[in-house]
Formats: sequence, structure tokens, C-alpha cells
Amino acid sequence: MTNILPAIRSLKDFEKLIGSPYKKVVLLDIHIGNLASHMKEMRDHGFQVYIHLDLIKGLAINNEALEYIHQKFKPYGIITTRGKLINKAKSMKLKTILRVFLIDSSSVEKSIDMINQTSPDYIELLPGIVPKMIHFYTHTQNVDVIAGGLIETQQGVNQAIEAGANFVTTSKKDLWFD
Repeated sequence: MTNILPAIRSLKDFEKLIGSPYKKVVLLDIHIGNLASHMKEMRDHGFQVYIHLDLIKGLAINNEALEYIHQKFKPYGIITTRGKLINKAKSMKLKTILRVFLIDSSSVEKSIDMINQTSPDYIELLPGIVPKMIHFYTHTQNVDVIAGGLIETQQGVNQAIEAGANFVTTSKKDLWFD
């Protein structure tokens, strides 16, 4: 359970975490109009929130949007696929997670270049069900790894952790408390 980073899509999902040992969450699929109330609720309960910038509805994501998010909502950190936003977030002293989609050898090469250019705090590998690639990144890049995507069983969580992932992100609520 301690290696799970709950990925929440609603306050109803979040309510399940109140009183749990978790103190960090990933906020996915949020409308900009709901961000203030969601962030207040989560902070009121002592949570540190990573906002997935690419999944904010109603906001074009660029450096100016990141500055707005940082000033208005003060997240603990951000998640994005965009290297420029990782660099900007780091300059603002936010924790950063670079989301990497592994679809072929070219995407692996491009991700290594982006990791080297941005030095994120973590990379989130998707799909997270590929222990071979988790092992590769944890042993060849100087970055901590989060496995995410398509992890639907405790066995998948265990395999990702055994391969070297620091955390597993999942919106599958039954895995949050396994």
C-alpha cells in the first residue's frame, strides 16, 4: 500500500482516502472550474497534490497556465508529458513527474533525451505493466520511476515494484487498500 500513489478523478474517490495513511495523490481529469474546491478539500485533509496538467479541462496548458496554477492553487507538484513545462515547474520549485508513453524503440530514445534535458523528480512509465522497461529506466537513467497505466491487480503492483518502480499510480480503488 505504501508504494501506491492514488490517482483520483473525483471528490468521491478522494473521500475514500480520508483517514488513510496516504498523504500524496494525483489529481486527474479535472475541470478548471472545480480545481479550487478540490484543492481546498485535499489540503484541508493534509494531502500533497500532484496536478496532471495535461488533463485539466478548460485550460490550454502552457507556461502561463502553469504560472496561474502555481499561484492560484499551489500544488505540491505537477505531471505532464511536456518537457518545457517540467523545466518551468522546476524553476518554480514544484515537484515534477514526466509522463512517458512507451510504444516503440523511438519513444524510448526520445524519452531518454527528454529526461536528460529536464531532470524530472520522477518519470511515470506507461504502460506500467512492462517490468523489463521499468528495470531499464531505473538502471540507466538517474531518475526515480513511477509505473502507471493498465495496472489492475496486486500482482501487477508487485511486479512493478520488484522491477524497480518507486510507486505505482492507479485509479483502481480496490488496489489503494490491498
